[in-house]
Amino acid sequence: MPVEIRRVEGDRGLKAFIQFQYDLYKGNAYAVPPLYFDELNTLSKKRNPAFEFCEAEYWMAYKDGKAVGRVAGIYNPRYVEKWGLKNARFGWIDFIDDPEVSEALLRTVEDWARSKGMEGIVGPMGFTDADKEGMLVEGFEELGTMPMIYNYPYYREHLERLGYAKDVDWLEFEVKVPEWIPEKALRVQELISKRSGIRLLDWKSKRQLKRDYAKPLFHLLDEAYAGLYGTVPMTEKQVDVYIKQYLGFVDPRFTKLVVDEKGELIAFGIAMPSLSRALQKGGGRLFPFGWLHLLRALAKPEGLDLYLIAVKQEYQSRGVIAFMMTSLTQDCIKAGIKTAETAGELESNHAVQSLWKDFERRQHKRRRAYFKKL
Repeated sequence: MPVEIRRVEGDRGLKAFIQFQYDLYKGNAYAVPPLYFDELNTLSKKRNPAFEFCEAEYWMAYKDGKAVGRVAGIYNPRYVEKWGLKNARFGWIDFIDDPEVSEALLRTVEDWARSKGMEGIVGPMGFTDADKEGMLVEGFEELGTMPMIYNYPYYREHLERLGYAKDVDWLEFEVKVPEWIPEKALRVQELISKRSGIRLLDWKSKRQLKRDYAKPLFHLLDEAYAGLYGTVPMTEKQVDVYIKQYLGFVDPRFTKLVVDEKGELIAFGIAMPSLSRALQKGGGRLFPFGWLHLLRALAKPEGLDLYLIAVKQEYQSRGVIAFMMTSLTQDCIKAGIKTAETAGELESNHAVQSLWKDFERRQHKRRRAYFKKL
């Protein structure tokens, strides 16, 4: 039977689009299901403020009446304007190991991109840089993480057969937490604080964090990441949504905020207890028992996921990152955490990769944004 492509319509169609990923990866030992309500909020045109300026369509592929694939097409005019590239995006792409299915999906999204006047297409990418991005091309037998995409090895072969080529790669590292911190590092941390007047913010509650520093945090993120691949500035409505979505799980032990002598935010680092096993146990749902698995993982962390680090431009060469990392390492040792895993780091971003030079680490995953000229 030929492949049938259907455009996703209505709430029922959107739920089927989201559910396909859970079904495709059910029982996979390495895939980590996303939180269902996060996917629903991101893909809903009624809930995601990115749709104030983005356009998107979703499609599903069927064969013999059975769902066999999905893909999203995204047009972000702010990306086009900022980077001067007439590229549409594809994302949320999943399919069975059948070349006819992947070809039908990608031809559909390519035709849609052409109808928007686009000259190229890149992906997997989301609406903004806050969404998951990059197709896994190395590290398929490593446990996935909450902030990153997991996919089967055959995806790469299908895309490259259809003329897609590497645009950029991101690297991921597993970093071993040391058993102790050298006295010299502690003295350097104290010296940096005295010389520059900076200090760690001693915040105690998520309410305090959201009230006093959440918006400055996201504005600093926009500033620090402005030159990185594919980024676009966030709107205030997007910031409000991300505050609710991403700061709900933060832990004062592992989220470091650095302020200057005036109390203004100049740097932050966000890490969270790994929720990978908890999400697997709960299947990405909070109910009936998913919330319990998440609470246990947060209360007794076994590993740590490193999400974001951002530093104001004028402080980037003044030891601020080392200042934060020493404090984070101290709290990891106290909590009994043995390893931490980085989020994707652009392979050209040697500055961030140098953070791990003094740690025992291994580069165990690689993910890729693909490009095709239309």
